[in-house]
Amino acid sequence: MNYPVIAEHILATVQGTWWSRRRQRDDVPQLPPGAVYVFRVGGNYRTFPEGMVFDPAHPDVLDASSVSLVDTRARLVEVERTLPSVSEADNFTVRASFTCQVTDPTVIARQGIIDVTVPLRAYLMGDGDLPRASAGHRVEEVNAVRTEVSHRITAYSAIVPPRVAGMSVEFVSAEVHASDDLRDWEQKLRDERRSWELQRGQRDFETQDALRIAELLSQGSDHVDAFGIARKEIDVTEAAARIHRSTEGESARRHAAETSDRAHAQARETAEAQMRRDMLLTLLRQMGGSEYVDYHQVLEQVLRETGRGGQAVSGIGATVDSARMVESGPAGPRLTEAARDGSRGPQGGYVRDEDDLID
Repeated sequence: MNYPVIAEHILATVQGTWWSRRRQRDDVPQLPPGAVYVFRVGGNYRTFPEGMVFDPAHPDVLDASSVSLVDTRARLVEVERTLPSVSEADNFTVRASFTCQVTDPTVIARQGIIDVTVPLRAYLMGDGDLPRASAGHRVEEVNAVRTEVSHRITAYSAIVPPRVAGMSVEFVSAEVHASDDLRDWEQKLRDERRSWELQRGQRDFETQDALRIAELLSQGSDHVDAFGIARKEIDVTEAAARIHRSTEGESARRHAAETSDRAHAQARETAEAQMRRDMLLTLLRQMGGSEYVDYHQVLEQVLRETGRGGQAVSGIGATVDSARMVESGPAGPRLTEAARDGSRGPQGGYVRDEDDLID
């Protein structure tokens, strides 16, 4: 850092000419804002009058062997020092801030203070008890170390104020930083934590949106259309046409379902009737090998086979009347009195097989 002396230059001897008795110097560097010239004339250092227009023929300028450009503005200067921790692998870095301003440019030029951090760092290193403020702490305990170090340097600067000849120096503050590795690790953890919190927030928002949409959909398409119309995402005419088409389609589906149910019921009834007829014919065919038929037993067996539990099967009612005309006995079926009088059926009132019954 080039402060407070910005630059130093060696000047050549100015020789006079035979055609001009007036001498002047042309090798003086340009002066930046906030700085002054300090010329070395013989063994003395002389400041060119501040606020005066520079005169290259000024005696001090002509007789000078060197010139220093000294910055006289107030500056904030930071100085660093390393402090130990409990672990030998990690250290703390103390950064102390001082305000500095040149009060005597000639003294600064004589001492040649090009970098003011050098004497300030030596001042900070002069506090031999400062490492004790951090030696008992782990590197993660940087906040506690920061407090103790700040108090220690403040007390030290009050008892032994910093001094640099030709300058006013005051202690401002002290900051304590952990090692670069720990700082990088903490930054990585912080970034990962922030990324995780961001993802969790996004998932929460998505869950809330999903619940809101599910609740909206559960209220029906009309409510969804109304919500879309309110947000100007759905046209009213388009929504009305869609509702109309949906109503017509629902009516058509309901009519088709009713027609299908009726057809199914009718087919089931037809199938049941056909099944009953087939069972009756099968039973009669099985009994066709017998010479005489006891129609009371036929009726009971038909009822058991059909599972009606006492209900008459369609098409068997006529058989019941005929069965009443037949009485069963030890010698087989015989005609009742009504059968002998009426001579029903072929061969004198007896029914020999199922064909005679059907006829």
